[in-house]
Amino acid sequence: MSEATQTFTKDMVIGEILAAKPAASKVIEKYFGDGCFTCPGISMETIAFGSSMHGVDADEVVEQLNTVTD
Repeated sequence: MSEATQTFTKDMVIGEILAAKPAASKVIEKYFGDGCFTCPGISMETIAFGSSMHGVDADEVVEQLNTVTD
């Protein structure tokens, strides 16, 4: 799957999303704050978990992630 057609889901780990599409950092920061980038949980926590911790809708975050262009 090419980067242009990457589809993210709420069950994906935040760090894996950022590795696949670095520009997704804008969305992660918007919903979870910039502390996410230095948190050790970035390598094991999913979008669903992060969303629940920050009180945001995981589906909305995923929708935004899937519209990110480089």
